[in-house]
Amino acid sequence: MALIDITMSERVYIFDTTLRDGEQAPGCSMDVPEKLKMARKLVDLGVDILEAGFPIASEGDYAAVDAISREFPLAQVAGLARACRKDVEHAAKALQFAKRPRIHTFIATSDIHLQHKLHKTRQQVLDEAAAAVELARSYVDDVEFSAEDGARTDPDYLEQISNAVVSAGARTVNIPDTVGYSIPSEFGALIGRIVKSLGDRAIVSIHCHDDLGLAVANSVAAVQAGARQVECTINGIGERAGNCSLEEIVMILKTRADIFPFFTGINAEHLYSASQLLASLITFGPQPNKAIVGINAFAHEAGIHQDGYLKEKSTYEIIDPRSVGVPEGKLVLGKHSGRHALSQRAADLGFELTREELDDLYQRFISVADHRKKGLMDMEIIQLIHAGQDARQAVAD
Repeated sequence: MALIDITMSERVYIFDTTLRDGEQAPGCSMDVPEKLKMARKLVDLGVDILEAGFPIASEGDYAAVDAISREFPLAQVAGLARACRKDVEHAAKALQFAKRPRIHTFIATSDIHLQHKLHKTRQQVLDEAAAAVELARSYVDDVEFSAEDGARTDPDYLEQISNAVVSAGARTVNIPDTVGYSIPSEFGALIGRIVKSLGDRAIVSIHCHDDLGLAVANSVAAVQAGARQVECTINGIGERAGNCSLEEIVMILKTRADIFPFFTGINAEHLYSASQLLASLITFGPQPNKAIVGINAFAHEAGIHQDGYLKEKSTYEIIDPRSVGVPEGKLVLGKHSGRHALSQRAADLGFELTREELDDLYQRFISVADHRKKGLMDMEIIQLIHAGQDARQAVAD
């Protein structure tokens, strides 16, 4: 695996919105103590910006932003605000104890939203966006602007409003694919245009949703096009189908450093424990086949895979599980498993089997496994070994 040459690579900032966008999803609500517990893990993980909530949305969100600002003085804490005075002032108040506060203000920019939701003209939205950024800058030095539904916004207008908010004081311009509609080539081209237009005056960020299963792919394309901040969540939680998964984007950049000259400040060994903690705080965890943190992410059942894995782990594992906090890969013994894996498991359990004993065990194992949807537990394998020993003893007697 190629090593990252940081001197030749560019930094990509990780903006975690697990406690804001992620928490807005059904079944993901967290109270203030739970948010504090999750925030502590996110700080250990090394996220660059921790979006703690939407202060105007509820008393709980305000309290969470306030509490996280007080509890983690070294963290860069963000609070969300619509592009209006009341929201911006409320966010500023919630962030008053933060040592590194960021006000993240937003307004929709696509014609669909302007016509059907806001009932405003493009000029009105541009003026309100610039005014909100200017107001936010009167409270904090670090202001981010998001063009909601940016991926479906007319590119000329998106470029115009991006330049306007930077002139008003925004240091970061976020282009969300709010409804997960874009595809990588299309989104990459759009981000490249905004990056070129803004130059070195602001960081271009992206916030991709997963409605078509392309949130991570779109985020990678955007980074290649010049975006240097990725907004994402642990386990990919978030509105509807969720957000770009933090663990996936981080490990893509790390694992494929041979083609991606980028690096993040994430302490990857905390990824699995962060995933597990989040699952314990909300009503569900990641699906078993979830990349990086799913329980099957480093599990092998097929006999051919198990044989290769036992000979050399890199044959079927492109990531060392320990690098993301998983103790080790595991062999799941089911109907697709082969003799090699079964022999290894028997040895791990303390049984050194002859070829004849292994053949007998394998036949007993397949007979049971072939009629079960799930793999066999270690105790069941021990029972099969003992059954074979008893049968051979009976024949000998």
